[in-house]
Amino acid sequence: MAAADISLSRPLLQRKEISSSSFLPQKSVKFNFKRSNAKKDFRLPKISCSVSPSQTETPTAAPDITLTPEGNKKECFGVFCLTYDLKEIASGEVFGQDQPVALNLLGSERSFSALEGVAMELEDSLYPLLREVSIGVDPYDVFRDADWALLIGAKPRGPGMERANLLDINGKIFAEQGKALNAVASQNVKVIVVGNPCNTNALICLKNAPNIPPKNFHALTRLDENRAKCQLALKAGVFYDNVSNMTIWGNHSTTQVPDFVNAKIHGIPVPKIITDTKWLEEEFTEKVQKRGGVLIKKWGRSSAASTAVSIVDAVKSLVIPTPPGDWFSSGVYTTGNPYGIAEDLIFSMPCRSKGDGDYELATDVLINDFLRERIKKSEDELLAEKRCVAHLIGEGNGYCELPGDTTLPGEQ
Repeated sequence: MAAADISLSRPLLQRKEISSSSFLPQKSVKFNFKRSNAKKDFRLPKISCSVSPSQTETPTAAPDITLTPEGNKKECFGVFCLTYDLKEIASGEVFGQDQPVALNLLGSERSFSALEGVAMELEDSLYPLLREVSIGVDPYDVFRDADWALLIGAKPRGPGMERANLLDINGKIFAEQGKALNAVASQNVKVIVVGNPCNTNALICLKNAPNIPPKNFHALTRLDENRAKCQLALKAGVFYDNVSNMTIWGNHSTTQVPDFVNAKIHGIPVPKIITDTKWLEEEFTEKVQKRGGVLIKKWGRSSAASTAVSIVDAVKSLVIPTPPGDWFSSGVYTTGNPYGIAEDLIFSMPCRSKGDGDYELATDVLINDFLRERIKKSEDELLAEKRCVAHLIGEGNGYCELPGDTTLPGEQ
């Protein structure tokens, strides 16, 4: 059944399976989940959520393994481990209480039963703004006319796996996603990549979608920003919303640089509030860089809930104007950046938005010697990753020599 425009006075909920001949009208706002976003107006947003192809269907970081009553292991598939953000979108927390939405869920043959289960749960929640839940296995159908795409599913690095192998396996997934978005999505689609290694995966997706502006691609580093704010707030004895201007520089790996130099507490530079320089440079930095791995060791599973919250925060940062003087972190395209960072990378930097889905880089930023040295290390790592995936971004056959083979924050 094809959806028509639905007025706010008609709380109709529809379920459908997407085929090449069945999708929302082009004038509808689309959301795609590997994950996705919608424009705030009275049209019906289409939100598509997906996991990876069947051979790599796992959550963003480590697989979330639960036991069935029989004691058998049961994997949690990507988006199905992170349903919080779907509920936030369906409830109006992201796009407002006047914006009806339609969710499109993209899965595979292997995960289709789980996909149907998520659709059932969303339907049974009776969200007043949720007008349609659609499911499908072909990104060329589910991504059609998408305004936002949230790309979540990726294979985590398991025991004994080299990071170079992970880059190649996941890179192929995101190359195909980029091609699908390029072919059928809105030419101004906003893409947020969550699946790791998210910076390089976002670059691969970008390079395979030449019709989409490079500026529209993001790698999720908002969870790192949230973790950094939490640590500063705990140390200073304040609530986290008193911490502003928090930047995560670089790669979503243990080379990331949580920037306490430019961060503020109650509008005052952090070093004037927290005067323990050794703690800031060493313990604080390491806590943020390794938080995901520590969480896995403590809890036995990856950070699904906080990751989902950070995805919602990342979307909100682009659809709600940035408070005056503040900024947020996102992995974005470096070409033309004012910080001297190598061009043609996806690199986390401080951004500001007018709430229109676009952003500008903050220029009132101090980069001292401490930051510059560490930013360079993360830059070198991303340049090395880029060489590893040269065959996936149209730059011939590269070579893979990763400096130190650093881990992702959620790797064991």
